[in-house]
Amino acid sequence: MKFLYCFLLFSLLVIIHGRSFNNFMSCSQTPYPDLCFHYINPNDNIPTADIDETYLNTRFRNSAVQATLNQARKVHDHLRSIMDLGSFDDDNRNKVALIDCLEFYEDSIAKLNRSAFSSTIVNSIDHLTMLSASLANHQTCLDGFRDFDNSNNFFLPIQIMSNFSKLVSNSLAITKAAVAPASSSSTSCGQPLLDGLCPEWVYDDDKTLLRDMVGKGADMVVAQDGSGDFRTISEAVAAAEEARKGSGSERFVIYVKGGIYKENVVIKKSMKNVMMIGDGMDRTIITAMKNVQDGSTTFQSATFAVAGEGFIAKDMTFENTAGPEKHQAVALRSNADRSIFYRCSFKGYQDTLYAHSNRQFYRECHIYGTVDFIFGDGAVVFQNCNIFVRKPMMNQKNTITAQGRSDPNENTGFVIHNSVIKAAPDLKPVQGLYGTYLGRPWKAYSRTVIMKSYLDGLIEPAGWLPWAGDFGLRTIYYGEFMNIGGGANTKGRVRWPGYHVMTSATEAEGFTVESFLGGRGWIPTTGVPFVNGV
Repeated sequence: MKFLYCFLLFSLLVIIHGRSFNNFMSCSQTPYPDLCFHYINPNDNIPTADIDETYLNTRFRNSAVQATLNQARKVHDHLRSIMDLGSFDDDNRNKVALIDCLEFYEDSIAKLNRSAFSSTIVNSIDHLTMLSASLANHQTCLDGFRDFDNSNNFFLPIQIMSNFSKLVSNSLAITKAAVAPASSSSTSCGQPLLDGLCPEWVYDDDKTLLRDMVGKGADMVVAQDGSGDFRTISEAVAAAEEARKGSGSERFVIYVKGGIYKENVVIKKSMKNVMMIGDGMDRTIITAMKNVQDGSTTFQSATFAVAGEGFIAKDMTFENTAGPEKHQAVALRSNADRSIFYRCSFKGYQDTLYAHSNRQFYRECHIYGTVDFIFGDGAVVFQNCNIFVRKPMMNQKNTITAQGRSDPNENTGFVIHNSVIKAAPDLKPVQGLYGTYLGRPWKAYSRTVIMKSYLDGLIEPAGWLPWAGDFGLRTIYYGEFMNIGGGANTKGRVRWPGYHVMTSATEAEGFTVESFLGGRGWIPTTGVPFVNGV
């Protein structure tokens, strides 16, 4: 009788409070439960029947991100102490990679701090983006040492860093389970953003700036002939950074007149809402030739690098002229959230376009390269773009994408939509001598979707190339949907578990500007055209 009474009481509690018991995610459900239990308050791991489910999930998620933040600070402090000691090898390559790592962890600390202490969890896309970018930062730190064939570097606090990456994975899983999906009608912006606020870089006059910009209305003008405020882009960016101190984060417009600007340009994280407009693709050209062979990490080799949120570029060319023999040499690197590139050209060979992290949108752009020439761990849509495959070095294969998603709960991936993939003029006469593939899995959960695009006959029948053995072939997501052209036939494609011939528009809808980027909340006000759905 006593057993029956207990059973009935338990059943009643489950019925009354079923949602809290069923939907609460605890440490035992995370990818690394031992670390979760070790770092998170035990009280946040127990579903409590008399407390609101949303509160429980929010508290637990925030505790997980707070633990991850604390670990990021530990890694950063350790790296800083190594830097202060200054004991590096003679060629200084460790120092170059270590400087990158400090920057990555400083960025992750800022992102995790923002995510952990937001007043309200309203949008999974924002929080998953910040966590995914933090994981990309960690991976890029390690990759910097691998650039110099030094992956076992004794400088790195490997155990602390490993714990950090695992805690990020736990936070991703908890966040994905805990927060509500975005609602596209909750705010006047089109969708709710972090803390329920509209993005600070949305301005009604952006449309006018993009439509009518001819030098009038620019905050600064760059011209090599001296007819502007500055002769170099870097000078203008430095002056803009100084001018913006303490003046808020309103849109700042830099107009760059036609010319060839031989310089490396960096738009720092503090420089939000910069709009840079040129005189046209192949008329306003920024070019340089830094590369890994000459002592830069891949991350630092970029001719043009942007980290400031809300960046917009229009009618410009970004180029790295190091050539194929120098291997990794980036033309443009963006880790700027909600960055947009409209009618821009990106020219290089290996690693041309580094879509490092965060949400990015490319429209009507031209992208040239050979090996892994669109790569990174951003959440990126390329729409109405032309992708030109160049002639590589002898014995090389061309691979268009190398997407870097390393965790199944990251919201990252590449989507090539309504675009054209074909041979560049230098490859066209000899394209039969070189194999060309749509991509290969740089990281274990690499994700790339190509839909409603034209694929020229240079694409190999297999379509996709392994990275090393069977690495990632079960965990990746490579998809094709309604493509046309001589290279679009999927009958001879790879038979990997992670490869998908998408047969329904419903499946493809998950990779649209709206679903994948939450783009309806931040792209329309810029005046850049886009297709929201499939």
